[in-house]
Amino acid sequence: MSSFNPNETIDFQRRRLIGSTALAAASVGVLNLLPAVAVQAMENHGGNGGSGIRPFQVHVAERDLQDLRRRVQATRWPDRELVADESQGLQLATLQALVNYWGGDYDWRRLEARLNRLPQFITTIDSVDIHFIHVRSRHRNALPVILTHGWPGSILEFVDTIEPLTNPTAFGGRAEDAFDVVIPSIPGYGFSGRPAELGWGPDRVGRAWDVLMRRLGYDHYVSQGGDHGSVISDVMGRQAPSGLRGIHLTMPATVPDELVGAINSGAAAPAGLTQVERTAFVTLSRFFGRNAAYGAMMVTRPQTIGYALNDSPVGLAAWMYDKIAQWTDSDGVPENVLGRDAILDDISLYWLTGTATSAGRFYWENNNNNFSAVAQKTDQITVPVAVSVFPGEIYRAPRSWTERAYPTLYYFNEVDKGGHFAAWEQPQLFSAELRAAFRPLRGTA
Repeated sequence: MSSFNPNETIDFQRRRLIGSTALAAASVGVLNLLPAVAVQAMENHGGNGGSGIRPFQVHVAERDLQDLRRRVQATRWPDRELVADESQGLQLATLQALVNYWGGDYDWRRLEARLNRLPQFITTIDSVDIHFIHVRSRHRNALPVILTHGWPGSILEFVDTIEPLTNPTAFGGRAEDAFDVVIPSIPGYGFSGRPAELGWGPDRVGRAWDVLMRRLGYDHYVSQGGDHGSVISDVMGRQAPSGLRGIHLTMPATVPDELVGAINSGAAAPAGLTQVERTAFVTLSRFFGRNAAYGAMMVTRPQTIGYALNDSPVGLAAWMYDKIAQWTDSDGVPENVLGRDAILDDISLYWLTGTATSAGRFYWENNNNNFSAVAQKTDQITVPVAVSVFPGEIYRAPRSWTERAYPTLYYFNEVDKGGHFAAWEQPQLFSAELRAAFRPLRGTA
């Protein structure tokens, strides 16, 4: 990734940069993220590539959108599955319906315009450019929160939570429940830079997030995440930087050590489990036995699968949609919960930024059982921990396991709808959970 250079010569015909009233009078340069993506950026303080924070907007070249449509329309389809269900994988008719729309009437510019109405920024931390959305509340004493996405999600998981979190009085909350919201893209994802060296696992990202929040001027904040975001927030709870008041997880790591081997091997549930614990055991055993091959591939061979995902938009769509369908609280039809456009927005973001492979490498860096309460964890969490359990999550964490895994647990709640992509699926319910979960931590030292 190239550093921002305000003196860079710009080929406006090639870059097709969009204008901005706020930036029109300024010296404008290009942060060249990827060939497919052009952005408009400007330092507002600090030196080039240092601690500066640069406003960011994105514009995808029309030729890249045309190339996407051409590739979709030229897909060489396999023959259909030989079963009447999804036991052999994503069904042909389902994927064809989705990508026929993607290659025809789908409008990326709609999403692009929406993102460009949000305050987006780039800053360089530990030699990697970090993209983030930062929205301050109009309410006084708002609590800063950093929200971290996972895979196959992105910053788009949280866009619909920005208003409920920053302006709670318009959504049934109180002014004193307001948040300042920071939504970064994990390195290797979206518009953030791709790490050029090893070591960008959850621990390093957690440290980078603390740098980001301090760079934004926050001396205290809370952290929230699902999927990779839960892993990163969990790590931050163990790192316990001075400004971190607490964490909120929707995919907590709670499986007791003595059950991990049996779950992984597909063994029968041991005697002595409660019904809730038995359900969690069976659900996870089924997940590892029938649904985890995607993770095994990215944990062990992300570069190999990356060639296919980076070259075929339909291959990428199948890889991602399969999990979106299985992990949403939607009876296997995520369009009913997220909408077809929102699903394609997320897939398109991966395609147009060319980050399917670099995103997969995060699994390689985090070669861990993210459901285990003890895997590779040498430090105990000392900050307060809050957990919300959504019914369509990969597994429903039992309270008994959660209390055992997180001795500083102070909030635990089970809600009645929503899945793995809690904020994306149920933004208002998710926002209400954050208000309730973090209310006790407001005003603490």
